Amino acid sequence: MSLSNMINVLLSTYNGEKYLKELIDSILSQKDAEVDILVRDDSSTDSETHNILDTYQREKKLTWYKGKNIKPAQSFMQLLRDSHETDFYAFADQDDIWLPDKLSSAINAISQYNDRPALYFSRTQLTDANLKAIKGPLIKPLLTFGESLVYKFIPGCTMVFNKKLRDIVNLYIPQYIPMHDIWIYSIALAVNAKIVFDEKPHILYRQHGDNTIGQGQGCLHEWKRRINRLRSGSCERYNMAVELKKGYWQLMGKNEREILAAFIDAKHSLKERIQLANDKRFKCSDMSTYRLFKLSVLLNAY
Repeated sequence: MSLSNMINVLLSTYNGEKYLKELIDSILSQKDAEVDILVRDDSSTDSETHNILDTYQREKKLTWYKGKNIKPAQSFMQLLRDSHETDFYAFADQDDIWLPDKLSSAINAISQYNDRPALYFSRTQLTDANLKAIKGPLIKPLLTFGESLVYKFIPGCTMVFNKKLRDIVNLYIPQYIPMHDIWIYSIALAVNAKIVFDEKPHILYRQHGDNTIGQGQGCLHEWKRRINRLRSGSCERYNMAVELKKGYWQLMGKNEREILAAFIDAKHSLKERIQLANDKRFKCSDMSTYRLFKLSVLLNAY
């Protein structure tokens, strides 16, 4: 079967009335891509989100359904389980603007890898609430499995992946994930998927007071967030690694298994935590994140 340019766009909404029309229109305006939009509403309580979705559904421009309020990560994962059979998949946030070449750029980048799981993502152009460009962090990922266990940087709203990766992700339903994007990215690297990173932004990533997770809020805000996570003892990285092992160990190669085992096993040994803190396989492109990770390992709070 030959690949087409059909792509199932998965959109999770929650009280999105303010920017939702702009986002949907920008998806429908994509060039050289046949778009199939599936929306899961996470129990919105505002006055217009459902009306907006009803209008587009009547015009046969999307399909939507309402679910229980399970928060963004689980809502997107449910969408992936409910997704339609097609060649490519993408996630959409309810408040962004997609540039016309967003999907075609992604499809062109990974369509040649139809014999294996493949994932594309790109940088974003941060904007304020009025779509005025603002400066944000410039990610330069190493694209390694070890880095994915340490550094949560991937913007899910830029991700596009093929059916082979979707089918692998859907093999296992995790009890815990920090967010859907880093979860899927880590799975992709764990099973040796082809990863394509595009340095050119194809999305206007709107920053406003209601973002679930935002960028461009300054170094002080970012450090406060990191320190609070460290102090909370939530061990997000470790818990996600355990879920990866439960779900995908049999699909992983020898190197990936060794990396994951070193990450998990260090939890129970000071000697192994010291080794983990100095293990270059977990180096990441953001040195502040990497230094704080090493500290969290030594404190057994990773």
